[in-house]
Amino acid sequence: MSWDYAALLPGAIVLSSLLPGVFIFLLQEESHILRTVLNLIGAVAKLVLVALLIYGVWAGQVFETRIAIAPGLTLVLNADALSVLFVTLSTVLWLVTTVYAIGYLEHSTNRSRFFGFFSLCVSATVGIALSGNLLTFVIFYEVLTLATYPLVAHRGTPEATRGAKIYLAYTLSGGLLLLVGAVWLRTLTGPVDFQEGGVLGHLSADVHGQLVVIFALLLAGLGVKAALVPLHGWLPQSMVAPAPVSSLLHAVAVVKAGAFGIVRVVYDVYGVELASQLGLLAVLSVLASFTIVYGSVMAMTQDGLKKRLAYSTVSQVSYIALGTSLLGPVATIGGLVHLVHQGIMKITLFFCAGNYAETLGVANVSQMDGVGRRMPLTTLAFTVGALGMIGIPPIAGFVSKWYLGLGGVEAGQHWVLLVLASSTLLNAAYFLPILYRAWFRAPPAAWPKEHHFHTRFETMGALLWPPVITAVFCLLAGLLAAAPFSPLEWARLIAEREYGL
Repeated sequence: MSWDYAALLPGAIVLSSLLPGVFIFLLQEESHILRTVLNLIGAVAKLVLVALLIYGVWAGQVFETRIAIAPGLTLVLNADALSVLFVTLSTVLWLVTTVYAIGYLEHSTNRSRFFGFFSLCVSATVGIALSGNLLTFVIFYEVLTLATYPLVAHRGTPEATRGAKIYLAYTLSGGLLLLVGAVWLRTLTGPVDFQEGGVLGHLSADVHGQLVVIFALLLAGLGVKAALVPLHGWLPQSMVAPAPVSSLLHAVAVVKAGAFGIVRVVYDVYGVELASQLGLLAVLSVLASFTIVYGSVMAMTQDGLKKRLAYSTVSQVSYIALGTSLLGPVATIGGLVHLVHQGIMKITLFFCAGNYAETLGVANVSQMDGVGRRMPLTTLAFTVGALGMIGIPPIAGFVSKWYLGLGGVEAGQHWVLLVLASSTLLNAAYFLPILYRAWFRAPPAAWPKEHHFHTRFETMGALLWPPVITAVFCLLAGLLAAAPFSPLEWARLIAEREYGL
């Protein structure tokens, strides 16, 4: 590989969705075929480029794009094992979500606007994943906020507008706190490049008090998108968005950007040793544990299916923060692998929720009696995702919880087992009744609003096959967890490098 190739690849991965998005903005609404082609070309091109990146990082190749934007200010895109984990998740799920969104929005208006911002959103997410320093991360983090707002407001109803305004108020406030923390940190240490083991170890004890305050600012800014309690209020309100957007928010982009940012700050800015010495990991573990239990309790009270899934996300994403907060490689593996596992399980559930609403008009849990008989493949995919969230083997969620539990024991934090056990019981309490209704209760005489698509399947193929495919991913991630290039093996590689093993 030439130096030019290694320098261009990270930037090319960002541009592979950005450029199609710019062209899509310019298309007329009736340009359905061209818009679809541009969407799929961008998604497939990104997948190919990321495959090259995976191979190169596995082989020890260094990829870095540096762009000087002002004296002392440099945008840096590079690839390490952690960024590859996140960028691969975003890229694979973007392709699947693109297919789903094309079918879901077939008869919608403003599709060029939607898919334009959709592409910008994914470009920002990939930029976050590949950010090599804190400056680049903050810029892409804010672009993600602005690109996602029109997607939440897409339907243009009063409810959608209200939900989008709440989302924007939360995320812009979080972004401001993140910016303040990043600027303050730069005044102490200069440019903050991400580095395994952290970059603040050389600072004297005189500034440790400032580092604690800066961490609080950074955690608050990132905690908004990661939906840490009490910063989670925007997430249930944003469920007025179309199903592809909900999938994007929960599995591919927004909440994952926040969780990923927390991982970066703890591991590659502060370093786990310094973070532990300052007492920061203990604070993070308390916040994460409370959020895990709180989100699950709130999910039990929701009749709206998407709102129940939203509170489930509040709970499940904090597994990543919990794994990050426990000092030890095994817990790190559990938290990092859940970054992927939660994504593929939750996107499956939201795809299925969209199918129920689009095909049958079913939006509430109380309306799901017998839905498995009418839509068996969709409900089978939902069942896989739900059982995975509970932690039933051999689905992906079991692997995450297993390593988090082992990590808690390894770190001498046996209370983690109680948190995981409580969460598992609560997960079962709000998912199993859905499955019972879907499979074992008689269907109603008529569905709220049945849409008979012209297909021999239970719904349109573009809506049916994405959740089936991601449900298969959920199974394979558990069954083949020890295989080379699996999410678990990548998480193990990251933990080894962070802890110098």
